[in-house]
Amino acid sequence: MKILHTSDWHLGKRLDRFSRISEQKLVMDELVAQVESHDIDLVLISGDLFDTFNPAAEAIDLFYRSLVRLSGYGKRAVIAIAGNHDSPERIQAPNPLARECGIVFAGYPQTLITPFELLDGFSMLNSEPGFIELSLPRYDYSVRILLTPYANQVRLQTYLGGDSGKSLQEVLSQHWQNLSEKYCDAKGINLLVTHLMITQPGQDPPEEPDEEKPILHVGGAEAITTAAIPEEIQYTALGHLHRQQVIRESPHPVIYSGSPLAYSFAEADQDKYFMLLQAEPGRPIEWTRHVLTSGKRLYRQRFSNVRDAVQWLNQHQDSWVELTMNTETFLSAKEKRLLLDSHEGITSIIPEIKNQNAFAGESETQIDLNRSIQDLFVDYFRSKHQQDPSDELLDLFRELLAQEQEDEA
Repeated sequence: MKILHTSDWHLGKRLDRFSRISEQKLVMDELVAQVESHDIDLVLISGDLFDTFNPAAEAIDLFYRSLVRLSGYGKRAVIAIAGNHDSPERIQAPNPLARECGIVFAGYPQTLITPFELLDGFSMLNSEPGFIELSLPRYDYSVRILLTPYANQVRLQTYLGGDSGKSLQEVLSQHWQNLSEKYCDAKGINLLVTHLMITQPGQDPPEEPDEEKPILHVGGAEAITTAAIPEEIQYTALGHLHRQQVIRESPHPVIYSGSPLAYSFAEADQDKYFMLLQAEPGRPIEWTRHVLTSGKRLYRQRFSNVRDAVQWLNQHQDSWVELTMNTETFLSAKEKRLLLDSHEGITSIIPEIKNQNAFAGESETQIDLNRSIQDLFVDYFRSKHQQDPSDELLDLFRELLAQEQEDEA
């Protein structure tokens, strides 16, 4: 069975004031072409389908058109779960219509999908909250999928563990183990699809993307270790991190596929991928990553003179650029206009002035605006109070930042 794993589409997301919808259309076309050329049987999309709870009409239109094309109008199965950017209600609302095209949505961790059967032989054999078992026409074995869309820690513990007082690690481990013991033997393919922060035992969680609504903040969800994943699960398809990462390679891979486009300059000059799996019952899954080429490259570039900047910009027209000018004095209006006229994809021009003493009362200290907003906040706090902010204050800062991003969405 051939399976494609992708995630973090963030349809509708912009880069500063610039729309990315044309690039998103191209990368959806590319995924459809890859699904057809590899003769894929099952597509897994592990969350953050949209960028906001209330996406624009053009993003919604692109989403549903892309899913129908990925399914081959019912020829193959497509499974999509909600991430922390998605509205669970919006994601699973079209289930009754979508399943007629072989598309299954899960918005909540306890989502129960009504079993169905299509005329071409594609059917759902079993279903209970957080689980589906599918029969695909070309195979005499089934595929079992544990589905855990994103929810914050309190909701996850409530949905899956009641008022047990157990940690999130314990609650998820028990939930997944119960489903696995009931359904996941070596006679079928066993998968887990989730949108959570998962790491190896004893390791720090991976770094979350810049400009991403963080999961690891007050009111979010704590990191889960791979120890919670049942041994029967042959592959865990993760969403949330935008850089493709292998959390565990063997014996049962646990992988973030990453986003199909670079969405912030923290992802500058990164390649983007989808995962291609070949799966059989009772055997380790073989997987490879395949690069996606449709999106524009993001670059962070620094120059000390306008001439060199313009020369580089002319050579990299099909890109987005965050430009830092490290010069003796501030750029003139003419110089800034020359830069902007040479490239349509400059999102910002960041000044770094070498000769700060040329300006009365100016400090020699430079502020590096390439750094994260949290690092800048820490520096500001140090300058005002001559000490680092406490962990509690940093947690509050991250929570407020996440809330502001949600309000803007």
